[in-house]
Amino acid sequence: MLSARNNPFSTDCVPRARYRFNADDWARLIATLACHHGRGALVGQKGSGKTTLLEDLAVRLRRTGQDVTLIRLSAEFPRLPGAYNRAFFAGLTSRDAVLLDGAEQLSLLSWFQLRWRTRRAGFLVVTTPRAGRLPLLHRCTTSPELLCELVSSLGQLLNADESVALYQRHRGNVRDALLELYDQRAKDSAHPLSFPALHA
Repeated sequence: MLSARNNPFSTDCVPRARYRFNADDWARLIATLACHHGRGALVGQKGSGKTTLLEDLAVRLRRTGQDVTLIRLSAEFPRLPGAYNRAFFAGLTSRDAVLLDGAEQLSLLSWFQLRWRTRRAGFLVVTTPRAGRLPLLHRCTTSPELLCELVSSLGQLLNADESVALYQRHRGNVRDALLELYDQRAKDSAHPLSFPALHA
């Protein structure tokens, strides 16, 4: 049985597959963010890459000298952690970038409070499945072709028919599709012809 660590679709390997953005895409996103005074939302369905793109944006903002705070919310943890209290927000300046993954978890009142408390920050960027809370920066979408590219970036092969079937089975949720491949690879590790590694 293949160990979890050696599974090409493990949580150790998948983060290496970053959001598919080229230099022009980044230039467009940064320009849009500037037009909206550092405020914006990355929008898309679950598993479409919003979190990955937000993480990549954090790296770019740090390179420009911003002090980045990345906050993650989920259905299990829908409230801001205690560390993000009045003292934290009172200390924000134009050098700060607050990035919030999962803005849809906040109640409307909590959302308006966050908007007000981050007014001095240079940036406020959120992820959400629906547009409306902040200006749209980028809409994250997926496709069977994207799934093939991601699998290839992990050193594996997935033909077009398999990609379409897998994509449709998970309704475009690429993260869940990769989790299925993880489970399948673990079960079929004795059969190397299933998703064989690419050769250099």
